[in-house]
Amino acid sequence: MKAKNKIITAILLSAGATVGTALINKYIKMSAISRNLLAQPEPRCCRWRLGNIYYTKTGTGKPLLLVHDLTHASSSCEWDSLIPLLKEHYTVYTIDLLGCGRSEKPNLTYTNFLYVQLLNDFVKSEIGRRTNILATGASAPIVTMACGYNPDLFEQMMFINPDSLLSCSHIPGKSARYYKFILDLPIIGTLLYNFASARSIISRTFSESYFYNPYDVNPHYIDKYHESAHLGDSPKSVYASVQCNYTKCNITKTLEKIDNSIYILGGEAEQDIDLIIKEYTRPLSPVQFQTPNIFLKLRTLKKSVPRSRCSSTNTSNQIC
Repeated sequence: MKAKNKIITAILLSAGATVGTALINKYIKMSAISRNLLAQPEPRCCRWRLGNIYYTKTGTGKPLLLVHDLTHASSSCEWDSLIPLLKEHYTVYTIDLLGCGRSEKPNLTYTNFLYVQLLNDFVKSEIGRRTNILATGASAPIVTMACGYNPDLFEQMMFINPDSLLSCSHIPGKSARYYKFILDLPIIGTLLYNFASARSIISRTFSESYFYNPYDVNPHYIDKYHESAHLGDSPKSVYASVQCNYTKCNITKTLEKIDNSIYILGGEAEQDIDLIIKEYTRPLSPVQFQTPNIFLKLRTLKKSVPRSRCSSTNTSNQIC
């Protein structure tokens, strides 16, 4: 009888802990998205085969596609301060990649080829002609690979603090696959993700990685990233895929093959940025490596924040 009571008690405690954890997860999600900070006055939607893709279009002139960094908290809001400048001369498109921002976030494994297909399909269906493209951080290798598959879709490319070629070559290992399995669990995995995407963690990332001067960090930026990290059905899926290297792609051969003009901006305080730039230019020795005219305007941005990661001449992964 005592053994039976112990079993019943254990079951009840487990059930209570599970329900309690689920309620905590729900509260964290609702509190993060309640302010609707990512809303745009004229949203557009592209119906892609794996989910609806949110994007914006403004301005007139040659097309320019802005692709945000590939993290669980990233979205096209990274480009908000650049759009007013660029739309005077170009038709500016911003896209929330699948699993990011306001786009759908299905529960699946996000891979490099998934994003390559998405970019190529988006340019074909929504832009309809060769486009210039500006990408930051981990999205730069994806854009490079997309150009390698369909070079006729892209014209000039600009990368802001792109991932190193060494980091691009990483593949999912046994420990990474185990970690992803844990993250994919419905309740415990979601709780772990909520810890990893807490506002305090995002705030620390801004102070330590995104801005040269931590006192320049605007809390509004942090709130937008925090909301982006919790929107949608399964925001943790892209986090698990990125953290476990499923989105990495080795682009060394692609860089040797493409003949598109490429321009790279690197922040002065970004670790190993000079070495990274040399990595990208070395395979391009037979190719003209030049500064596209379309990006010269970027040099005038935010002069009041010298060496900030949001400044033009010392830009980093985030354009805030």
